[in-house]
Amino acid sequence: MSMVTMGWFEAIMLASVRMVAFLVVAPPFSHGAIPLQVKGMLGLGLALAVSPLVANGHVPLETGAFIGTLIEQLVIGLALGFLVMLAFSAIQSAGSLVDLFGGFQLSQAFDPGMLVNGAQFTRLFQMAAIVLLFTTDGYQMVIAGISRSFTALPIGNSLDLAMTAKAATQAFGDLFLSAVQIAGPLLVVLFLADVGLGLLTRVSPALNAFSLGFPLKILITIVFASVVFIALPRVVAALVDQGLQMLTGVTG
Repeated sequence: MSMVTMGWFEAIMLASVRMVAFLVVAPPFSHGAIPLQVKGMLGLGLALAVSPLVANGHVPLETGAFIGTLIEQLVIGLALGFLVMLAFSAIQSAGSLVDLFGGFQLSQAFDPGMLVNGAQFTRLFQMAAIVLLFTTDGYQMVIAGISRSFTALPIGNSLDLAMTAKAATQAFGDLFLSAVQIAGPLLVVLFLADVGLGLLTRVSPALNAFSLGFPLKILITIVFASVVFIALPRVVAALVDQGLQMLTGVTG
């Protein structure tokens, strides 16, 4: 049994570096509750799973070339994970908009698990997206996307930086657009509530309507945010498809 050769061993090491770098950045595996040891073992296991793709015809490299290729695989994994992270940041941004317009922004805090600095709905939306990725098998599609990258972008091939920069720029634009689309109906309701309170104060200043503004906006936010929350499964499914399209566009 001579399958375990030096070329096979090097290819598995290089593939595991790309896998681990991707898992450290890309959701849902980037969550702080998943230890780095688990991410490393998962990356090595996935590298072994794609070994027929990465080790086929791989020639052992010299020390300098091997280190350079190792760094290159690290950069590729981080870049692909960053693109997927941008796609799913739309949900976090939508929660931030809800917190801002709903008056919850004053109670923001840093969540070391999700590495999110935000108030209640920011963390709630982000946590719900991570849970939905696991319960709807979206994480399997994310893993399938990085696995297919070894076919489209074999070890030894360089990442197209121009195409990656274009994809990242488009992802930033889609992030803000998706965030507004997710939280848009609730933001309109909150804006109309502010306008109504302003008109009421203008008509009858003695009522001091703005003293009721915070409780009223909090009630409206909680009631209408449930509608946005119900739509999150479809949103997560669409973002998974968007993330896979970006991976395919960069590596294809």
